[in-house]
Amino acid sequence: MNTSADIIIIGAGIAGASLANELSSNHSVILLEAETQPGYHSTGRSAAVFLPTSGPGLILSLVHASGDFFHNTPQGFCEHPLLSPRTTMMIAKSGDDEHFDLGLSNGMQEISTTQALEKVPAINTQNYTKFSIDPQTFDIDVDALLAAHIKRLKKNAGQLVTNAQVIKLGHHNNLWTVTTKQQEFNAPIIVNAAGAWADHVAELAGLKALSIQPKRRSAALIDVSDKWDVSHWPFVIAAGDRFYFRPIGKKLMISPADQTPVEPHDAWADDMALAHAMEDFQQATGFEVTHLEHTWAGLRSFAPDEHPVIGFDPRAKGFFWLAGQGGYGIETSPAISRIASAFIAQQNIPADIKALGIEQSSLHPERFIS
Repeated sequence: MNTSADIIIIGAGIAGASLANELSSNHSVILLEAETQPGYHSTGRSAAVFLPTSGPGLILSLVHASGDFFHNTPQGFCEHPLLSPRTTMMIAKSGDDEHFDLGLSNGMQEISTTQALEKVPAINTQNYTKFSIDPQTFDIDVDALLAAHIKRLKKNAGQLVTNAQVIKLGHHNNLWTVTTKQQEFNAPIIVNAAGAWADHVAELAGLKALSIQPKRRSAALIDVSDKWDVSHWPFVIAAGDRFYFRPIGKKLMISPADQTPVEPHDAWADDMALAHAMEDFQQATGFEVTHLEHTWAGLRSFAPDEHPVIGFDPRAKGFFWLAGQGGYGIETSPAISRIASAFIAQQNIPADIKALGIEQSSLHPERFIS
């Protein structure tokens, strides 16, 4: 095993893995992961939807900038398409007009009650009275996406090292020393793609944190197969992100869409938040949930302005931030990896991405450093 490289990336979630693949054709890269497998925390617990009509303006631009990769995946990247069709439907109550109209302004299309019931026969149309769809939504095969990035990294002679929790960082003579529980690694550039632990990694490097805040999102799986065949139902979002549900095979995943600030940890579901989601689901469908087959949670990490943080830290030579993607890291990863690769090479944002109105100043860590 080589312990020296041009670039060391800390964190093998989708952000770190996609950048590792992007860089490995021109650089030697070592990708370090604290857990036993890549994508253990946020990436492996995502709803995994390509949704180009939901999110803040900058995020929507990054999603659109990533669309070509997902729809026209480079030949040989993986064995089958990364996307499969999955319409999104928004359901709205009286008083939800502002959130409903925002969805329409982002590209959703209003549909009739009859059309909504054709898609989800269970909807209680007395409680929910307005409906819209986004036919451009797709499920993302996250496992295939992550595996393909790792495979291409290794094909380019890059390395993935698991069980490699970083415990110490040092910088001397323009070289970073990254100490894990097992061994040391060296590189002139390190990339902080540690997700919920991004601030912790910065502090190991002697830098003041940027207030990257992990927020927990809970989810549960229920079996409704005795009542409905949900396999072709859309991804259903209550206006204002009150809660959502979506098919996983013949079962439904339900989430309260909670965003509870927490310390970085191996997250578990919030039982109270799930209870509220089940009540909302019952109001929406009339189905009383009596048993949760499985519950889990993931951590979505946000910068103070909820924009990703991408760029070299001016306080420490060779320390690069790749953090704060919120809940949009998978669907924006193609664009973000290209942007990060360009910044590492001291280049501008790629022209096709810049044309969507994305500026370096909106992403650079300097915006949080006084």
